[in-house]
Amino acid sequence: MSTHDSNRGAASRESRRGFLHAAGALPMVAAGLGASPPEKTDPARLPRIQLGPHSVSRLICGANPFNGGSHLSTFVNRQMKEYYTPEQIIKTLRRCQEVGINCWQSSGANVDLYRRFTDEGGKMHYLSLGVGGDDAGLRRLVEAGAIASAHHGEVTDRLFKTGKLDEVNEFLKKAHDAGLLVGVSTHMPDVVDAIESKGWDLDFYMTCVYERHRSAEALTALLGQAPIPVGEVYLPNDPPRMFKAIQAAKRPCLAFKILAAGRLSERRQWVEDAFRQTYASIKPSDAVIVGIYDRYDDQPADCAGMCRRFCV
Repeated sequence: MSTHDSNRGAASRESRRGFLHAAGALPMVAAGLGASPPEKTDPARLPRIQLGPHSVSRLICGANPFNGGSHLSTFVNRQMKEYYTPEQIIKTLRRCQEVGINCWQSSGANVDLYRRFTDEGGKMHYLSLGVGGDDAGLRRLVEAGAIASAHHGEVTDRLFKTGKLDEVNEFLKKAHDAGLLVGVSTHMPDVVDAIESKGWDLDFYMTCVYERHRSAEALTALLGQAPIPVGEVYLPNDPPRMFKAIQAAKRPCLAFKILAAGRLSERRQWVEDAFRQTYASIKPSDAVIVGIYDRYDDQPADCAGMCRRFCV
């Protein structure tokens, strides 16, 4: 990601805006749009939380832009995938490290790239999503130096809706036995509440602040009208619901999609409001995962700056 290379001027930024508006959306987590160049800061000042024995920055680099998953459109997905070659991902991770971000949340698919990053001198924790507790996959994570694995949120929520949530606990036991910290990812506050009531042995949650995968029937019942909007629906009343569950949870929570998968990135004020609201609404022991798309802006530094400003 950019370190504000001198050859990226206003013309390229305007061209980019034109493309994205034509595509119908802005990229995920375009937190630097319209911002003045962020000031250089001391990485040691980035606030941290404790995950097991590990000290983790309260801002964590997410995976979706690296993997070409914008949650916006196939056009933005292709732009992200084109930009994020393995070499560019390594470059972005180095920039994240420079500004104090010391954890990358991804999946088992990127574990070899994480190993390359550390072999080349990188120093960031690795937190993976997983499903099923595959023994070989868990061993690969441990051998690569990952600190944790969380049960994948899409699968978690599907199991919850079908009355099979206890299957998630089997994954947690396997991952824990492999030597990893274990967590559960979800998009539903009810899942956090249910697991807390069960007293499972886990170390953290990954909590999407938007319940973005409701069925058309659920949306119709909730909104009281039809037709339902096309695509993923991000409702502004959702974050307070998840924040309530986060506050009640005994374990650390890692809040994600705080910018509604880029939908709040069009205006600088919306970006700052989302960071401010999130850090004010979660516990001091919680952190935030943000996807970085740094093709045009120094987003690692910009997001790290907001982490410092708004952490309470």
